[in-house]
Amino acid sequence: MKLKDPILNVLGKQYEPSSMIEVRFGRYDLAFRTDDGGRPILLFIGRKTENGRIAGERYARRLKIEGGKKIKDHWEHKGKAS
Repeated sequence: MKLKDPILNVLGKQYEPSSMIEVRFGRYDLAFRTDDGGRPILLFIGRKTENGRIAGERYARRLKIEGGKKIKDHWEHKGKAS
Protein backbone atom coordinates (compact mmCIF):
# COMPACT_ATOMS: atom_id res chain seq x y z
CA MET A 1 0.00 0.00 0.00
CA LYS A 2 1.47 3.32 -1.07
CA LEU A 3 0.81 6.37 1.10
CA LYS A 4 -1.50 8.92 -0.56
CA ASP A 5 -1.21 12.73 -0.52
CA PRO A 6 -3.76 13.41 2.29
CA ILE A 7 -1.83 11.16 4.70
CA LEU A 8 1.50 12.59 3.50
CA ASN A 9 0.14 16.08 4.30
CA VAL A 10 -0.47 14.99 7.91
CA LEU A 11 3.03 13.48 8.06
CA GLY A 12 4.62 16.58 6.51
CA LYS A 13 3.87 18.73 9.55
CA GLN A 14 6.12 19.32 12.56
CA TYR A 15 5.10 17.82 15.89
CA GLU A 16 6.51 17.57 19.39
CA PRO A 17 10.11 16.30 19.19
CA SER A 18 10.95 12.73 20.26
CA SER A 19 7.39 11.65 21.00
CA MET A 20 4.69 9.21 19.90
CA ILE A 21 1.68 10.94 18.31
CA GLU A 22 -1.71 9.26 17.78
CA VAL A 23 -4.34 10.72 15.44
CA ARG A 24 -7.51 9.51 13.74
CA PHE A 25 -7.52 9.99 9.95
CA GLY A 26 -10.72 8.98 8.20
CA ARG A 27 -11.24 5.30 8.91
CA TYR A 28 -7.61 4.77 9.97
CA ASP A 29 -5.80 5.17 13.26
CA LEU A 30 -2.32 6.62 12.83
CA ALA A 31 0.49 6.41 15.35
CA PHE A 32 3.90 7.84 14.53
CA ARG A 33 7.18 8.47 16.30
CA THR A 34 8.97 11.78 15.73
CA ASP A 35 12.68 12.52 15.63
CA ASP A 36 14.47 15.22 17.61
CA GLY A 37 13.34 17.81 15.04
CA GLY A 38 9.64 16.90 15.37
CA ARG A 39 9.44 15.18 11.96
CA PRO A 40 7.55 11.85 11.78
CA ILE A 41 9.97 8.98 11.05
CA LEU A 42 8.07 5.79 11.94
CA LEU A 43 4.40 5.25 11.07
CA PHE A 44 1.82 2.65 12.07
CA ILE A 45 -1.45 2.82 10.12
CA GLY A 46 -4.53 0.64 10.59
CA ARG A 47 -7.06 0.00 13.35
CA LYS A 48 -6.34 0.36 17.04
CA THR A 49 -6.87 -2.86 18.99
CA GLU A 50 -8.31 -3.22 22.50
CA ASN A 51 -4.84 -3.06 24.04
CA GLY A 52 -4.01 0.21 22.25
CA ARG A 53 -1.71 -1.13 19.53
CA ILE A 54 -2.20 -0.50 15.82
CA ALA A 55 -2.98 -3.57 13.70
CA GLY A 56 -2.20 -2.76 10.08
CA GLU A 57 0.90 -1.60 8.23
CA ARG A 58 4.27 -0.17 9.30
CA TYR A 59 6.31 2.42 7.40
CA ALA A 60 9.72 4.00 8.00
CA ARG A 61 10.82 7.34 6.60
CA ARG A 62 14.07 7.75 4.70
CA LEU A 63 15.03 11.35 5.34
CA LYS A 64 18.38 12.87 4.45
CA ILE A 65 19.06 16.55 5.09
CA GLU A 66 22.28 18.33 4.14
CA GLY A 67 22.84 22.01 4.71
CA GLY A 68 19.22 22.55 5.74
CA LYS A 69 17.89 21.13 2.43
CA LYS A 70 16.06 17.82 2.00
CA ILE A 71 18.08 15.52 -0.23
CA LYS A 72 15.94 12.37 0.23
CA ASP A 73 12.46 12.06 1.69
CA HIS A 74 10.28 9.00 1.12
CA TRP A 75 8.31 6.44 3.11
CA GLU A 76 9.29 2.77 2.87
CA HIS A 77 6.77 -0.01 3.56
CA LYS A 78 8.17 -2.36 6.22
CA GLY A 79 5.35 -4.91 6.45
CA LYS A 80 2.58 -5.82 8.84
CA ALA A 81 2.16 -4.25 12.26
CA SER A 82 0.28 -6.09 14.96
